[in-house]
This record gives sequence, C-alpha cells and structure tokens, in this order.
Amino acid sequence: MNTANKLTILRVFMIPVFLLVLYLDVPNANYWALAIFVIASLTDTLDGYIARHYNQTTDFGKFMDPLADKCLVTAAMLWFVEIGQMPAWALLVVIIREFGVSGLRMVAADKGRVIAAGWSGKVKTASTMVCIVLMFLPIPAELNLACVAVIVLTTIYSGVEYFVKNRDVISEIK
Repeated sequence: MNTANKLTILRVFMIPVFLLVLYLDVPNANYWALAIFVIASLTDTLDGYIARHYNQTTDFGKFMDPLADKCLVTAAMLWFVEIGQMPAWALLVVIIREFGVSGLRMVAADKGRVIAAGWSGKVKTASTMVCIVLMFLPIPAELNLACVAVIVLTTIYSGVEYFVKNRDVISEIK
C-alpha cells in the first residue's frame, strides 16, 4: 500500500477518535477534537499532494479519499447539530448536495465521462474546513451564524454549478 493510501486510512481511523473525544467529554474536548480535525484535514492535503506528485493515484484512493473527507466533515457537523451550534437543516443541505453530486458523477461515469472537482467545489471545501475550525473555538454567536451561512451558501452554489455545467448528463437520463 502506498503512502497516500496509508494517510487516507489514517484519516478514516481518526474520525471515531475525534468523536470519542467529544462524546467522552475529556478535559478540553473541543481543543483536542479541533487538533484531531486539523491533523485529519492536513492528511487530506498531504495525501492528495503525494498521490499526484509521486504518481501514487489508485482506485482505492479515488474512492476512499473523498469518502473519508465527507465522513470527517459530516461527523463534525453532526456534533454541531447535536450541541445546538448548527441547525439540522444546514447539515441536510450539505448531505443532499454530496449525494446529488456523487449521483451525477456516477451517471457520468456510466457514460464514460469523468466530472472533475470544480473551482467552486474546492472553495466550498476550503471554506467549510475553515468554518468548522472556527466553530470549535469560543466565538461569538454572530460569527458562528456567519460560518453556518458560508457553509450553506458555498454548498448550494457549488452544487448548482455542478448540475448546470453538467446538465447534458442529466438530460441523457431516461
């Protein structure tokens, strides 16, 4: 197994540790969870760099890397919903977008076409990660609300962009 895939697996194993720290309410749980979240996010950046730079791209990585990212982000947002820091509908918007884009990619792949990540999807991911980090810190309610708004708006924008740019894939569905 190559280094990039090992980093992806490490990120997957960090998700339950992240949640355990929060649910067991260890001293300074938010800061420990934040550290785990940041390290896990950095492994995502690192494994992507290694896979591309050293030509270690694999089918396992193509499948597991985005899944690990979605699980990590969803775990954090579920925690925020549970503690009342994020409304459930905001998380639902994120989940619907992820299912929608994944479904669109599956239909496109069935037609022999690959839909690469767009710029707005990268902005959505980066801004979501920054907002999640901020939300683990003791911030004013207004900043927390702004973070939720940024997450929802970038999620909707990028989801709409994927579907508009690839409407021909949808129009071919019978």
